[in-house]
Amino acid sequence: MDQPPAPPSPQRPEPQPQFPASQPGAHLVKLYVYDLSRGMARRLSPVMLGKQLEGIWHTAIIIYEDEFFYGSTGISSCPPGGTLLGPPDAVVDLGSTEVTEEIFLEYLTALGESMFRGESYNLFDHNCNTFSNEVAQFLTGKKIPSYITDLLSEILSTPFGQALRPLLDSVQIQPPGGNTFNRHNAQS
Repeated sequence: MDQPPAPPSPQRPEPQPQFPASQPGAHLVKLYVYDLSRGMARRLSPVMLGKQLEGIWHTAIIIYEDEFFYGSTGISSCPPGGTLLGPPDAVVDLGSTEVTEEIFLEYLTALGESMFRGESYNLFDHNCNTFSNEVAQFLTGKKIPSYITDLLSEILSTPFGQALRPLLDSVQIQPPGGNTFNRHNAQS
C-alpha cells in the first residue's frame, strides 16, 4: 500500500547579513589587529604586570581596498597588510557602510588637519586605537572591541605600568610601510 506523500517541510529563508556586500552602495569595513609585541605580552605580562595580556594592539581600518591607520606622523594608508607588520593577527568584521569613498576621504583629510595630526599622537591617550575607534563609529556606528580600547588602562592600573608610564609617554609608534595620508595622494 502506498503511503501519501509527506507534507513539504517548511522552508526557512536563508539568513541574510544585515548589510550584504552585494547591496548597491554598501562597502565592507574591517579592523586589522596587530600584536606589536609579537607574542611577548602573552608570555611576559603575568610576571611583569601580574595579569595576563594577550597582546599590545595596533589597529587599522580597512575600507575601499586600503588600510588606514594613525601614528606619530599622522594618518597613513597602504594596501591591506602593506606595513612591515605584515599580515594582521586578527581581522574583525565591523559591518558595512554606505559612506562614499569621496566623503570618507574628505572626512580623513579633516581629521588629519585637526584631531589626528602627527604631533597629537600620544601612546596612552590618542593613538592608533583611538583613530580606529573614531573612524569605525563614523563609518558603521559601532565601536572597536573593548579588549583593544581598554588595554592601556589595564596596563596603567598595575604598579609596573605606573612605573613605566614616564618612559612610555615618550614612545612614538609609526608602523613602517605606509604613506602619510593627505587628500592630494588619496585615491579617488
